[in-house]
Parts: sequence; C-alpha cells; structure tokens
Amino acid sequence: MRNIYDFDKTIYDGDSTVDFFLFCLKREPILILFCFKVLFWGILMSFKIISLDNFKEKFFGFLKHIKDIDKEIALFWNKNKNKIKPFYIKQKQTTDVIISASPEWLLLPICNELKVNLIASLVDKTTGKLISKNCKGKEKVIRYKENFNEKINEFYSDSYSDTPLAKISNKAYMVKKNKIYDWNFKR
Repeated sequence: MRNIYDFDKTIYDGDSTVDFFLFCLKREPILILFCFKVLFWGILMSFKIISLDNFKEKFFGFLKHIKDIDKEIALFWNKNKNKIKPFYIKQKQTTDVIISASPEWLLLPICNELKVNLIASLVDKTTGKLISKNCKGKEKVIRYKENFNEKINEFYSDSYSDTPLAKISNKAYMVKKNKIYDWNFKR
C-alpha cells in the first residue's frame, strides 16, 4: 500500500505553477503584458465561458517566451525546494506518489530529488498545450489506477476537490498550512 500526496499547498508551501510564473516574470519582465491576458481568461473561466483546461492552455502560453525552459526549472527549484513542508520531509517514503494538477515537467525535478513517484498533468513545455486531461478530481483516481495496482494507505491534500482519492484511501488527511487534520466526510 502506498501513501499519496497532493503537491501544491499540501507538501509544497504555495502553488508551484504560480510561483514558477512569477519566477519567470522577474527574469523576463516582458511577461508583465501576459498578466493582462491571464486576468481576462480568468474572468472568462469564472463565468464558465471557457473551461479550466482551456484556461490552463492559455496560461501556459507564457512558456513560448522562455528561452531555456529546463534551465529556468532548475533555477526555480534551486530557489524554492525549501518550500517543501517539514512534515513531508520527515515522513516521506520512496513508495510515495505525488498526484498533482501542476505540470509534470515542473514537478519532476523535485520529485526525482525527493526520490518519490509522480503523476501530474501532461503539458507541452514549449507550447503550453495540454497533452492529457488536467490531473484533478476524478482524473487523479483514473491516473492512479492506470499507474498503480495497489490500495492507498494514507492520502493527504489541502482541497476537497480531491475527495475522489480520499474516498478510496484507508485514511485521508486535510493539510492546512503546517497542520494535519482527519478528513471529515462520510464514506
């Protein structure tokens, strides 16, 4: 049996995708113009005019302006790996699986360093186009079952959008900041 963790705001203090964009913005100030587009697309998404997947593809369009994406990712993690929460560092195991809606190319370097497994959204790192469905909600269960034929022992997340994974776990926990609580829902 494996322990499963959401990434952003669960074991990472923040949203890695947003942090990466802000990191790139500081290094490529021209991306400030992109912020207005993101705001516009965010408004369209909030009114359900475009889907979350569509928003993500538009958002990741900023990648077209990054000259050496692999170099930027490496520099980003050199600066931000200290945002992995201490509770996780203490209890991590090599059989752990991180399941995240963040792009695989962004999380893979830190998961390799932590020596844990990763399932994440597949996004083309040069065009920003989604290659797979956004790895969120029920999609996390589908992707887990495609990759592992094992029951889930413990599951950790910061969001009730992960209830589908929590429901198939022996134990589930809600992580808020640096505190861990029992997941309160009816099975």
